[in-house]
Amino acid sequence: MTHYVAVIESSRDAVGAWFPDVPGCVTAAGSEAVTITQAAEALRLWAEDALDGGETLPAPRSLEALKSDPDVMESMSRGAAFVFIPLLVDSGRPARANISLDRNLLDAIDQAAKVRGLTRSAFLASAAREKILSEA
Repeated sequence: MTHYVAVIESSRDAVGAWFPDVPGCVTAAGSEAVTITQAAEALRLWAEDALDGGETLPAPRSLEALKSDPDVMESMSRGAAFVFIPLLVDSGRPARANISLDRNLLDAIDQAAKVRGLTRSAFLASAAREKILSEA
């Protein structure tokens, strides 16, 4: 899985994130946690749009390489932080998986999916995505 570095900057009013290797991919929110979640979504949407347009995604630079980037250095001087954000782009090709779960857990998954208007597969994919991104 590919990870891109997001630069996280805080002000009195918001927390913003931008990607030095992904031009124009930015987001902001009222808290760091929400900004990081939104950064993952922004990165995914940016990548999907680029791929749909026939573009090749830029290779992510290492954190060490980014530290010599003038824009990153300027952000660092203002107290910026770095977060590695995984890029999760759907391939558009479903794949079957045979998994075993406790019956009560499976029933709870089905109930939660139904409440949200999702299929079991969509619910599990969403939960897996959230778990992966929360550990970024």
